[in-house]
Amino acid sequence: MKTEASLGTAGAVADKSRPGADFAELVKARLTALVLLTTAVGFYLGCRGPMDYRALLRVFFGTAAAAAGAAALNQWWEWQLDATMHRTRMRPVPAGRMRPISAFVIGMVLALFGVCYLWFACNPLTAILATMTVAIYIFAYTPLKRVSTFNTLVGAVPGALPPMIGWAAARGTLDAGAWSLFTIVFFWQLPHFFAIAWMYRDDYARAGFQMIASDDPTGERSASQSVLFCILLLCLAGLPGFVGVVNFIYIPIELALSGAFVVVAMRFLRTRTRSDARLLFITSIIYLPLLLTALVLTKI
Repeated sequence: MKTEASLGTAGAVADKSRPGADFAELVKARLTALVLLTTAVGFYLGCRGPMDYRALLRVFFGTAAAAAGAAALNQWWEWQLDATMHRTRMRPVPAGRMRPISAFVIGMVLALFGVCYLWFACNPLTAILATMTVAIYIFAYTPLKRVSTFNTLVGAVPGALPPMIGWAAARGTLDAGAWSLFTIVFFWQLPHFFAIAWMYRDDYARAGFQMIASDDPTGERSASQSVLFCILLLCLAGLPGFVGVVNFIYIPIELALSGAFVVVAMRFLRTRTRSDARLLFITSIIYLPLLLTALVLTKI
């Protein structure tokens, strides 16, 4: 712990001239970009009639602020735990390049601004969904990580709400189409998270996080759960085709993409190697944008 903190301080001296990069890391820019992608798809699929690009920009702006704020608050909450893990110890706060109070203020300002902006610029439903996203992520998922492996299921809820925010911005209501998008993103996250958790199980154990990979040195538990949720995703990702969101062409595309995801998960189950866990992780990253593209291209 002391040694790692010293390394973080050394990194701070070398990197004080990178405030832009530190801000991007604090708000988890890549994760926020994925949030915005799913929000945009939800908005597009929820649109009736011509695309309202101004409305899309408004929901983009508000959701980006709320998601960035949640990420910053998460890092403020866990900065001491992040300092114990190799993969996170060089984040701005544990590395000493940013004070914890600064991360807290940035997170609060962004989250509150994002929710308020959505309320007034879009509609109250989008703001309520954004509030739920931030609240579940910070007050349920974050503390639960040190208590129960159930945290992964809880954490998948705020991750699956952004397409519903987009849908709500387009229609002002939530219906079966919105819930079908929630279902896809919810189940996609589970094998994605299981692969990460198993690859970095020692890091998570060092921080005291209760992940499904805990006490799973062979990877059997993580891999079998990944296969289970990939199969569920295979069955459920076709829902938009049955609730009138997309046309029949989407179904075979979804089956092909989800089938490939299942095959990679089964490979991980068979070999239980770090390289195949990483392959599952990479596959998950490729899968979701391809599936979202299929949804967009086959919209009714």
